[in-house]
Amino acid sequence: MAKSNRFEKFVNIKNKKASFEFEFIDTYVTGVMLTGTEIKSIRESKVSLTEAFCIFLDGELYIRQMHIAPYSMAASYNHVSVRDRKLLLKKKELEKLETKSAEKGLAIIPVRIFINDRGLAKLEIALARGKKTHDKRQDLKEKDAKRELQRMAFD
Repeated sequence: MAKSNRFEKFVNIKNKKASFEFEFIDTYVTGVMLTGTEIKSIRESKVSLTEAFCIFLDGELYIRQMHIAPYSMAASYNHVSVRDRKLLLKKKELEKLETKSAEKGLAIIPVRIFINDRGLAKLEIALARGKKTHDKRQDLKEKDAKRELQRMAFD
């Protein structure tokens, strides 16, 4: 009997709300410190980034409010679904992000979480500025125009 693999080979979970709410200035790919059951839940694509944000605590970068669902096969040794998780960046990148995020109107937000070719969970974060209402309207107009052009091309 063939063994079924419940884990997905390719995991790419995006924060769709982020690109609508924020204008990305700079992006970074970071590692995430996880426990055993957390990585298993990520491989099952049970992660939510919609409420997540990044903060600095004692010179280290952490992600808050990232929800990783409890692993279904773990009995009593399961993880806490919402907790602060440390992000792994180089020291120069941390210093650069800390100085820039101190500016008014800038925030560090998670854009997507994925599993790389070596099987490690990586998080893409962005230094971002919040969009104004008129910017959001302009983005929607551009998106509609692109969609209309594609429809005309297929007709």
